[in-house]
Amino acid sequence: MADTESTTPTNNAAETVIDSAEDDDPEILLMKQRVEEMEREANKLRELQAAAEKAERSTPSAEQVPMETEEDKAAADSRSIYVGNVDYSATPEEIQQHFQACGTINRVTILCDKFTGHPKGYAYVEFAEAEFVDAALAMDNSLFRGRLIKVTPKRTNIPGFNGRGRGRGGPYRARGRGRGRGF
Repeated sequence: MADTESTTPTNNAAETVIDSAEDDDPEILLMKQRVEEMEREANKLRELQAAAEKAERSTPSAEQVPMETEEDKAAADSRSIYVGNVDYSATPEEIQQHFQACGTINRVTILCDKFTGHPKGYAYVEFAEAEFVDAALAMDNSLFRGRLIKVTPKRTNIPGFNGRGRGRGGPYRARGRGRGRGF
């Protein structure tokens, strides 16, 4: 066994010669530096990720903000109004000033188009108390930035209900057109 170990040739001298020849090339040196920088950044990211996971595990779940339940959403909707025909350049602060006389306002939301980012022309105002909604409804057809605004109570969407019922058929659907395309 000792004879076989001594007969295996080692090629350390050839490898060091190749390495020293590579070190002379400036492009390879730059690439090695970039690789070292990337490895350092990767290590920093791993440390940050580990610290974030550790912090997440250490915080008790009681301190985290609970998700809103359906009852909470329904209660917020009962304290809210829909404001239509809002000027496109209106700000939430201006809408808040317009409805300030009605009562304490929790939130003003102006909805925007998700593709363009431009306002859609309507807003929602959430009040602190449900009684303030009645005072706000009295401001229907009032003038805001030169436009008559439409004020109605905010409605709560019912999931799966689009107003026309569910499924096929019904009194307003033509008879005999069940599958389409003559099948």
